[in-house]
Amino acid sequence: MMKKSLLVAGMFCSLSLFAQDELIKKVINNASLTTKFDFKEVIDLENTSVKNQGSAGTCWSYSGNSFLESEMIRMGKQPVDLAEIYTARNVYLSKARNYILFNANLGLGDGGETHDVLNMLRKFGAMPQQAYTYEDYGKGALKSADFQDQFKAILDAYIKNEDPKKGISWVKDINNYMDEKLGKLPATFQYNGKQYTPQTFAKEVVGINPDDYIEFSSYKDSPYYEKMVLPVPDNWSYDQLYNVPMTELTDIIDHALAKGYTVAWSSDVSEPYFSWKNGVAHVPDVDLTNITDEQRKAIFVGPIQEKQVTEDLRLEGLYSLSTTDDHAMQIVGLAKDQNGKEYYKVKNSWGTTNDYKGYLYVTKAFVQLKSTGILLNKGGVPKATKNRLHT
Repeated sequence: MMKKSLLVAGMFCSLSLFAQDELIKKVINNASLTTKFDFKEVIDLENTSVKNQGSAGTCWSYSGNSFLESEMIRMGKQPVDLAEIYTARNVYLSKARNYILFNANLGLGDGGETHDVLNMLRKFGAMPQQAYTYEDYGKGALKSADFQDQFKAILDAYIKNEDPKKGISWVKDINNYMDEKLGKLPATFQYNGKQYTPQTFAKEVVGINPDDYIEFSSYKDSPYYEKMVLPVPDNWSYDQLYNVPMTELTDIIDHALAKGYTVAWSSDVSEPYFSWKNGVAHVPDVDLTNITDEQRKAIFVGPIQEKQVTEDLRLEGLYSLSTTDDHAMQIVGLAKDQNGKEYYKVKNSWGTTNDYKGYLYVTKAFVQLKSTGILLNKGGVPKATKNRLHT
């Protein structure tokens, strides 16, 4: 368990020590060559095209912006291909601020949470992909690990500099560095023949109010229906969410999907029972801490009898760090396999090379056991849950 905990703690959408392509290689290795799943869509909410984040650890920006694009569709708007790197860049600047104010006692890196997309929308606005087109980050010559190493070095040098005249030079240095590596931000841009700033574009075109959204997780050791700080490394802003019982997470998702709302979903994806290649994640009824080679071979042959997931099993995974905040995706629908069992249809940001062209099918048991958080429009939350929340 300790060996696995150390490995998972370094996953790219968590502490950003390993590249995203290493995580993808790991979960691809969990695949079976042939499977016998037959999924039929029950709910299939409209969403935009599947993207590929490459080796960048900005899954939260891809899934969060994809979620906003689906929200635009739900609201009757023409969806915009939003610039994920614009959101990420503003998070990097915000992290730099906190890193300085905490005197380097704070993590940096690519990691973030889907609520960061709403926070950046509120503070900095948004840009369409066509206005800020940098796409090399994590996909070409610029490696995210190299970018982050130099980013940190600039801030560390400032903190160590004892010159009383240094002022706030780190702000200019960091912005100049991001201009060089990520491209200079335009103050204004054209979209559909009209000129916008990021703020006016967010207000007039995207038209989403960040205050209309709510986030949930489940920790048995904290009071239910009260707010708590999400205790994961990538929650660098110390945002709070509501704590609910484990099964209520899936009750909320079910209600949201039935009402036409997609859900931004954060989860552990490092387990051998999550397969990107096969596009399936479920929980085998075996000792999850000691899955044998023989058992691994049978996990994705077809539908299986799942383990009974309990609150205690979930909490044990969180406390032992076998459940960590690895990755963020978007739940866009509901499907049934050939036996009538329900799975969530999940949109990923690793391209379209898996069995379902970039989508996965994930059981409710997996979501209950391995989720670290869900985010959705308040309109998708069941009335019974709303009435229990201590606001």
